[in-house]
Amino acid sequence: MPNPEYLVSLLQELIYAHGPSGQEDAVRSICLRELETVCDKVWTDPAGNAIGLIRGGDGPVVRVMAHMDELAMIVKRVNDDGTLRVHPLGGMWPANYGQGPVEILADTGVVPGILSVGSMHTTAESAKIWETKARSGNKAMDWDHLFVFTRKTPEQLKTLGIHAGTRVAIAHSRRTLFEVDDCIGGYFMDNRAAIAISLGAAALLERQNAKPAGDVYLVMTTIEEIGAHGASYASRTLPGDITLAVDSGPVAAEYGVALTAEPIVVYGDAMGLYDLDIADRLLACGRALGMDPQCAFWQSYGSDASIPKAHGQTARAGLLCIATENTHGFEIVPTAGLGACARLLAAFLKG
Repeated sequence: MPNPEYLVSLLQELIYAHGPSGQEDAVRSICLRELETVCDKVWTDPAGNAIGLIRGGDGPVVRVMAHMDELAMIVKRVNDDGTLRVHPLGGMWPANYGQGPVEILADTGVVPGILSVGSMHTTAESAKIWETKARSGNKAMDWDHLFVFTRKTPEQLKTLGIHAGTRVAIAHSRRTLFEVDDCIGGYFMDNRAAIAISLGAAALLERQNAKPAGDVYLVMTTIEEIGAHGASYASRTLPGDITLAVDSGPVAAEYGVALTAEPIVVYGDAMGLYDLDIADRLLACGRALGMDPQCAFWQSYGSDASIPKAHGQTARAGLLCIATENTHGFEIVPTAGLGACARLLAAFLKG
């Protein structure tokens, strides 16, 4: 079984690294370093995906996808007072992140800022603040209510290389994992936990001196949160017919999914159906290991496998998830779920 301490340590390193969509460089560096230790060949493709090849037998080729990008913000404009108007990159909601420190990834380096809404001790004269207050406007906070405080002039920001298109990420100080009993919480488990799981599965195969049934391409993908761009490119350009995504699975009563270490095998989502034989084989692999995998059908979801399949860029698709509370917020996973998912993935790849 993959060393739990190793997986958690790797997860923390991955979460500390900035990875807004389209600017995943820091995460990619870690992925390439780790892929070098478990793969026969490692490279970066033109879409920015980090790829490792594990040579296998003459069975079906499997492309395993786990995305590198995180929910973040992009500068829409620099305001006259030196604050920044930002737009979310992906399904990011203000209530899930709140006011607090951010890091502006300027052309010249990281610049500190604070995601802000303004002073609450105000009246209807401060219209945007008023709208968000209970018993006042009573309107849900949205991105047009927020700004990034920089304490700099527009001229200073221009010199620093902050402009429309600059990414803004949650600050390092808010990225430390937090333990609660048998669980760990933190931002960006989606999808750094899946990267750790994929690398853990590869390490397990190596430790067992086990050869996968067919060639396996471990693909750490770009820009999943706004359209699965990297996975779509890799599904189209790499050999094989199977794209298997590893991702976070939302814990919710409506799906019958609980926050346990048991992996989740997914049969469909908002983008379409996963291949029945792949899902059934994942389920059988888990049961053969003595697990009791959860089964799910997601209605508000799309993955690095279902999106390429919907666009005709892969013939077949599957999805394996780790149970995750607070998806797209301060996400919580059972610590043992990391190792359990890695074990199931390794068993599936062995055939």
